[in-house]
Amino acid sequence: MKSWNKYSSSLADEVFDTIIIGSGIGGLCSAALLALHGKRVLVLEKHFKIGGWTHTFRRGKYEWDVGIHYIGEVHKKHSFARRIFDHITNGQLQWSKMDDNYDRIIFPDRSYDFVAPRERFKEDLINYFPQEEAAIVTYMDLLYEVALAARPYFMNKVMPRWLGTLTYPFMNRKFYKYSDRTTYDMITELTSNEQLLGVLTGQWGDHGLPPRKSSFAMHAFVARHYLDGANYPTGSSRRIAETVSDLIEAHGGKLVVKAGVEEILVKNDRAMGVRMESGEELIAPIVISNVGVVNTFDRLLQEYPGRNSMHQYLDNVVPTASYICLHLGFKRSAQDLGFGTTNLWIYPGYDHDQNVAQASIGPDKEFPVVYVSFPSAKDEAWDKEHEGCATMEAITMAHWDWYTDWQGQPWKNRDEDYEAFKRKLTDRILDIVFKHVPQAKEHLEHAELSTPLTVNDLANYSLGEMYGVEHSPQRFRQRWLQPHTDVKGLYLTGQDVATVGLSSALFSGLMTASAVLKKNLLNSI
Repeated sequence: MKSWNKYSSSLADEVFDTIIIGSGIGGLCSAALLALHGKRVLVLEKHFKIGGWTHTFRRGKYEWDVGIHYIGEVHKKHSFARRIFDHITNGQLQWSKMDDNYDRIIFPDRSYDFVAPRERFKEDLINYFPQEEAAIVTYMDLLYEVALAARPYFMNKVMPRWLGTLTYPFMNRKFYKYSDRTTYDMITELTSNEQLLGVLTGQWGDHGLPPRKSSFAMHAFVARHYLDGANYPTGSSRRIAETVSDLIEAHGGKLVVKAGVEEILVKNDRAMGVRMESGEELIAPIVISNVGVVNTFDRLLQEYPGRNSMHQYLDNVVPTASYICLHLGFKRSAQDLGFGTTNLWIYPGYDHDQNVAQASIGPDKEFPVVYVSFPSAKDEAWDKEHEGCATMEAITMAHWDWYTDWQGQPWKNRDEDYEAFKRKLTDRILDIVFKHVPQAKEHLEHAELSTPLTVNDLANYSLGEMYGVEHSPQRFRQRWLQPHTDVKGLYLTGQDVATVGLSSALFSGLMTASAVLKKNLLNSI
C-alpha cells in the first residue's frame, strides 16, 4: 500500500503550472494528462488518502473499497476507458474480470440475472418475458442510439466557449430527444409490463434516481456500460490512485494529503491560485476543481465578486440522495463461503419509485433497495494480501435529515444515540443480507456502518450525497456543467462535468485536460 506525502507550507515556494483541488479520478486523470504534456502539476487532497471514491480503508486484515464496485468495458483492450487508463498508468493498472452474470435483480417473487455479453443479455430478457420481445429489441437499440447521440453533446463541452455556444443547439439536438425524457416515460412507450419495467431499471442505484425521476440518457449510459461484462481493479480500487500517481510523480508532479483548500484566489476575473486552510497562498495560472460544483461555487469562491452570478447556477441542480454502507468482514475466504462476483440488487417490489417514496417517510420504513457487493471475490489478488478472510458491502439509500441531530459532533466520537441508531440499521440490513447469503452468517467477524455524516466528514459532500448533482432531465440541460467556468483559468472536472461512474469521471478528466491545453486529446490516446 502506497504512503502519501502530507502537505507542507514549503510548497508555497515552488512553481506549478496547474493546481488541482481534489484527488478523485477526474482530478487524477487531468493531472496525469497535463503532466504528460509537460505541465508541472500539484494535486491537493483534504483527506489523508489520495483517490477520492477510489481509495480503500482497512480494519485489521480486512480492506474495503468506498465507491468502486464494478466497471464495464476495461477488459477490452481497445475500449475507450481501457485506453485512457493504460495511458495515464503506463499500463500498470490491471483488471480482474467478473463472472458473466454481473448483476442479479431480486424481487420477492423471483430473481433475474443480467448476463454478458449483450446478445446473451437480450436472449435472457426475452426468455423471462417472451410476450415482450419487440419491446426488448427496441429497448436494446435505444441504448446504442443514446450512446451515439451523446458523443457530440460531450464534445461540445470541450470546445472554446464561443464556439461551443454557436454549435450548442445543433450538436445537442439528438441527445436531448433522450435526456429530456424520464426513464419511466421512455420505457412505458415500449411496454406496459410493470415487471419488465422494474427489471430493466433494476440498476437505478448506480446513478441514484428511480425511473420516474431519472433521465433516460443516464439510465442508458449505465445499462449499456455493463452489457459486455464487468470488472474490478486487481489489487483493489486503491490501485487506481497508486498507479496514476506514480505516473504524475514520474513527470515532475506532486500529490499531497491533509491539504485543505480554503479559497480559490481570483484577481481581475482570473484564477491565480489557492489559499490553504493553514493560510498559505499557492500560486498557479490554472486551477482545476475536482470537488463538485456545489463545493466549488458555494465554498471556494466566497470572496470572488462575481460569485453571486455563478452561485445562481446551483439553483438549477439538486444533489443526489445520501446513502449508508455496511462494511462486513468474514473469517473465511470468499471461496470457502461460496461468494461469487455477482452483485445482488434486493428490492421489496417492482415499483422502484413507490419503494423510494415509502422509504422516504422515515428511517424505520422498508429499504427501497439493498445492494450487495463482494469485493474480496472480485479481486484476483485478494488472497495474496488477505489470506483466509472475505469482505462484503451492503448499501442502501438514506436521508440527510435523519442525521442532522449529530451533525456537529466529531467523526468517530458521536454520542450513544447515534451509535444505537447505527446498530438498529445494521441489524436490519444484516437480516436482509443473510436471507440471501445465509452461509456467511456464522462467520461474520466485523461490521461497520458508514452514514451520510461519514461522507460529509471524509468526502466533504455537505448532504452526504453519493453522486454529486442528480441525473434528472433538467441536469443535462445545464450547459455550465462543463470544464470551462466564468473565471479565466478556473476549470471544473469530475462527475458533475460528465456523469456518474468511474469511466465518466475518467472521461471528465480527459475533457478538462483537453480544455486547458486547447487540444483534443482523444486523438493522442
